[in-house]
Amino acid sequence: MKRLLAAAALALLSAAAFAQAPATQWEAGKHYFVIDPPLPTQTPGKVEVTEVFSYGCPACNFAHTYVDALRKHLPPTAQMDFVPASFNPSEDWVVFQRAYLTAKALGIAEKSHDAMFDAVWKTKELGIYDNNNRIKSPLPTIEDVAKFYVQYGVKADQFVATANSFTINTRMKQADAYIKSAGVDQTPTIIVNGKYRLTTVSAGGNWDKAEQLVLFLVDKEAGAAK
Repeated sequence: MKRLLAAAALALLSAAAFAQAPATQWEAGKHYFVIDPPLPTQTPGKVEVTEVFSYGCPACNFAHTYVDALRKHLPPTAQMDFVPASFNPSEDWVVFQRAYLTAKALGIAEKSHDAMFDAVWKTKELGIYDNNNRIKSPLPTIEDVAKFYVQYGVKADQFVATANSFTINTRMKQADAYIKSAGVDQTPTIIVNGKYRLTTVSAGGNWDKAEQLVLFLVDKEAGAAK
């Protein structure tokens, strides 16, 4: 009887210890990757969480609702931002990069972000594939994109002029340089505070795990700043 009680007590202690243990032991070099040297950040006092994405990327389209959820779950110490990639020009990524940076410069990027994914993948008004799932020729132009943004109170000619400005050309080069320095070779990729890079694959294969990892790294950075 004593042995049974001892065994039961040991089982309860083991279960309690297991319940208190973290569900995942996140490892640098396995689940996330250290960016060395770290990239500069733009929001002092905040931990930056950056998604590298493209409106032309099907995986980004799948992910954008999860990214929206992640953004809502970030603590007050963190801030979400976005860097558009251009490394797949055959699927119009250069035009979409220019479009996002222009929308950001005009103050309409945040409210139009999800709708741009829908315009490419749902309504197809800015779609890059035809009905036979082949790349369109010609692909949507910045003039086509400008017509989409009219609904956000920006005239099409104003949008095009801004899109082709020196400022936007410079910001495109800066985005490309940031992505290269971070070692990003796929989208979507998440970068935490310019120091850590991860994807859903590295995090364990789904967005629930990716969010847990991002929040872990945000907490790590917030703690380091104290």
